[in-house]
Order: sequence, then structure tokens, then C-alpha cells
Amino acid sequence: MSKFEALFEDEDNIFGGSPQSKFWDIIGQASDDLVKHEIDKFFERFTAMEMILTKDHGEDGLNKLITDFSFSNGEELEYNKKSTYVELTGEVVCRLDS
Repeated sequence: MSKFEALFEDEDNIFGGSPQSKFWDIIGQASDDLVKHEIDKFFERFTAMEMILTKDHGEDGLNKLITDFSFSNGEELEYNKKSTYVELTGEVVCRLDS
């Protein structure tokens, strides 16, 4: 269960749109440097995870793992993707005044 589950119960009422649409709305209003920094942190984390998994499974094996997992866990994947959008949006919002 995600720490953001309550936010998904009524997306239109809480966000005025989906977590994905609010992410793009907010980063469109934030400074370029702030957005670049947060996205760079996200890519660094993603790249590290990809490198770890590639060492264990190889590139082709990793691609197959991702495809199989996405097919078998589509609903959970979509839910967690929303959670990631909310988390990244929160990181940007928290830094807007700094």
C-alpha cells in the first residue's frame, strides 16, 4: 500500500486532474534549475537501479523482465506510477520557495 493511496481515491476532487497532469502543471511553473535538479536526481536513481539489475540479468534479460512484469502487474504498476508522480511533484513543490 502506497503512502499516497488516499490521494488517488478521488483524483479530480483533490488534484483537479490526475497526478501526471498536476506534475506537468507544477513543473511548468517551477524554475528550470529546480526542475532540472529534481529530474536529474530521478534519472540518477533510475540509472543506478538499471545498472544493478543489468549486472544480475543482462540487458536482454532485464528488458524481458520489465516486459513480463509490466504485463503481469499492469494495475499495480499504474498505481505506483501515480505514486511516483505525486512524490516527484511533492519534491518540486517543497523546493519552490527555496
